[in-house]
Amino acid sequence: MSAVIHFQLAAGFQQAAPAGIGGGNLFRIQGAVAVLAALYVLVRGTQPSFLLAAGVALASLVAVIAYRYIQIPAIGPIPSMYEPVWYTAKTITAVAEGLALILALAAYTLHRKSPR
Repeated sequence: MSAVIHFQLAAGFQQAAPAGIGGGNLFRIQGAVAVLAALYVLVRGTQPSFLLAAGVALASLVAVIAYRYIQIPAIGPIPSMYEPVWYTAKTITAVAEGLALILALAAYTLHRKSPR
């Protein structure tokens, strides 16, 4: 869900900062990484795949919360993406990322405890 929303919102965020990497390209990269992590979990279903999925979800969740509450300045070609509002797509994305993090950590824990 998070990847789909990031792909849908990418064009609008690219217009805000067309120079450098741009917010839209960052959204596309995040969406692609989330899809690749999900495929890795589906294909392998191993501890490393669950940890990768948890890492992607955590990074995405931290980013959406940080850019909501902290005005982080532009860092080189990465634009400032401060957006001090919650709207439906952003809320759904944050919830999906939180659930993905919890599920990936639960899968990792259960996989560790299961007999081989």
